[in-house]
Amino acid sequence: MSPQPTITRLNDAAPVPFPWGQLQWLCNGQIDAGAETTFGICTIQPGQRNPRHYHPNCEEILYVLSGVCDHTFGDDTHRMTPGDMILIPQGVHHNAINAGDEPLVCVISFSSPDREAVFLEE
Repeated sequence: MSPQPTITRLNDAAPVPFPWGQLQWLCNGQIDAGAETTFGICTIQPGQRNPRHYHPNCEEILYVLSGVCDHTFGDDTHRMTPGDMILIPQGVHHNAINAGDEPLVCVISFSSPDREAVFLEE
């Protein structure tokens, strides 16, 4: 028997709310036991930021769909706009700060089906 695809629709993905915005997971080890990645949508509201953190078990790719952010990467900050992508290696401290007046919407992808996050601030 050949493998069957996992199809997850954004409208069916339950939002995980945070004070700064939300995450919607479309693929990970909980959604599909055979997955080798984590994939989702991150939304950060205007004037908000997610906590500074790092991932000890995977790298992250963040791709901006809409909005503007200042993305910290170690000790540096990079302005990102729609169409920009950043690769964050495993262990690098980072976060995204919404620098605009509309929600920041990003695609996020991780190289592990069970991505871990260690928060450095609340």
